[in-house]
Amino acid sequence: MPGLTTSTYGTGDYSWLLNTDGLDAAVTGVLDVSTFVAGTHYPNGYFPSGLPVRIDDRDVIRPWADVAGARLGFLKGDVKTDGVEDVNCAVVVRGNVKTAKVVAILASFVVPTTAAQPQFAYWS
Repeated sequence: MPGLTTSTYGTGDYSWLLNTDGLDAAVTGVLDVSTFVAGTHYPNGYFPSGLPVRIDDRDVIRPWADVAGARLGFLKGDVKTDGVEDVNCAVVVRGNVKTAKVVAILASFVVPTTAAQPQFAYWS
């Protein structure tokens, strides 16, 4: 049929989690696509599962920054983007995180020190 296209992308690589703790407690929000950088945050046309994001305002989810008052979350699953329109997403807000796997997703990620995030435990 003309005008129809099919595209496939992953549901997400969850190897950044130590176990399934926290997956059932994910929250939803809106990714403010304009605050992300294509080559850094969504180089393949989608935001990857495990990408650290800032969720202190769930209507304006933006890139993670370790600043006072910031609240950390990790994307639950891949989120497709056209690079322009804001998109709905699910975010893991507690759990056991493998730090090295998150660094593989976003090289600049380090365990937060300024904005304490007691809902996450970090593992090597």
